[in-house]
Amino acid sequence: MVRIGPMASPKFPLDRREVMAGLGAAALAPIWPTAGRAQARPALALQAKADSVALRPNVPATAIWSLQGPELRFKRGETLDIAFGNELPVPAVLNWRGIDGVPAAEPLTGRPALAAGGKEVLQLPLRHAGTFLCDLNLLGDRQPRPSRARALVVQESETVAVDRDQILLIEDGRVRPDGTAMAPGAEPGDAVVVHTINSQTSLDLSARAHERVRLRIISGCQRSVIAIKLEELEVRVMAIDSQPSEPFQARNGALVLPPGGRVDAFIDLTTPAGSALAILLHDGKEARPIGKLTVSSEPPIRPAPLPPAPPLPSNGLPERLDLKNATRVDLALGGPQGDWVTPASFAATAPPAFRVKGDRTVVLALTNRAAIATVFHLHGHHFRLLDRLDDGWKPFWLDTLAIEPGQTQRIAFAAEHAGRWLIESVATDWAAPRLVRWYAVE
Repeated sequence: MVRIGPMASPKFPLDRREVMAGLGAAALAPIWPTAGRAQARPALALQAKADSVALRPNVPATAIWSLQGPELRFKRGETLDIAFGNELPVPAVLNWRGIDGVPAAEPLTGRPALAAGGKEVLQLPLRHAGTFLCDLNLLGDRQPRPSRARALVVQESETVAVDRDQILLIEDGRVRPDGTAMAPGAEPGDAVVVHTINSQTSLDLSARAHERVRLRIISGCQRSVIAIKLEELEVRVMAIDSQPSEPFQARNGALVLPPGGRVDAFIDLTTPAGSALAILLHDGKEARPIGKLTVSSEPPIRPAPLPPAPPLPSNGLPERLDLKNATRVDLALGGPQGDWVTPASFAATAPPAFRVKGDRTVVLALTNRAAIATVFHLHGHHFRLLDRLDDGWKPFWLDTLAIEPGQTQRIAFAAEHAGRWLIESVATDWAAPRLVRWYAVE
């Protein structure tokens, strides 16, 4: 989820409260037409296995786990034949964030955890274009090692007028004094907070003057809400959480993302050649550079910048929601509640949080009873964030929402996809457990 916060200075002077207040509102290629709806069935092999990553500059790489395989970039309309192998010493499950309406691929409710050494195959239809995320973190709490996430890009069938298409995957971690990395779900003690961007401690990008760059900004952070700011640039938000939005300018070039949140933004390079534009990250405590974008000294790619981009093509989500006749459900987050369980304790025989008939609108009133902000993630469907009086909604779709302590937020979605779907909840604290429930569309 994204909201444009009151970031008045390029110095990025925010604290945690200001970062959280920003929540609730808001591979390189030339300009190309992507191919039409594909009939091919790409085969994709993914392995969960031991890996390493440099989490701090000038320090040996740290042992982690990761989901290894080729680049995950496909076209809308393709169906992936996925062969998944678990080479870890613990059970693993693929968690696809943003993929709607595929009950057979749904973790825990449709597909149980894969035992150590196990192999499985699944099919994943890519009905929607957008920026998605896949990880192993659903069962990651208190494991011997943390694991990295993977970006999944599904390109539009229509022409999108950009010169470059760039992923920015930001992840966080905790490193102990002995140099080992710890998984979330346990007290970090004296572990040091670290961030990476595309698995690097810093990322340097270059583009020519008047280029238009599509940035697919992804928060692979485990618990933290972050803000990302691109200095001296106008940032035009085009999609949020894998779904097109009404385009709007990010105030002062800054975006706020909860764990798992994704934003597609267009930037046009209008600063002089040689400019080095910082990419800043704010975690609610301090801002730090995590990369830079340099404007090349080569001649401009075109005489003048492109005109403002039109909205991205729709993925076909409904234009209207029937709030008057909606099924309404109150759902409490945070605090000791027996209905919420850890993913490792999840049982498909547990009663659902709610049941709903297909094609009905559902309105969820989400109340955070925890003492700190809590992140809610809905599987299977995208939702609208409702206005306070339920008389409208924000002009974008979400699948993830951070809610301040004591707050109630109302969301609505069209129950289009029959199946059993997870709901995730986690407080914004490294030691907080990830919790799950499920709901049924019948």
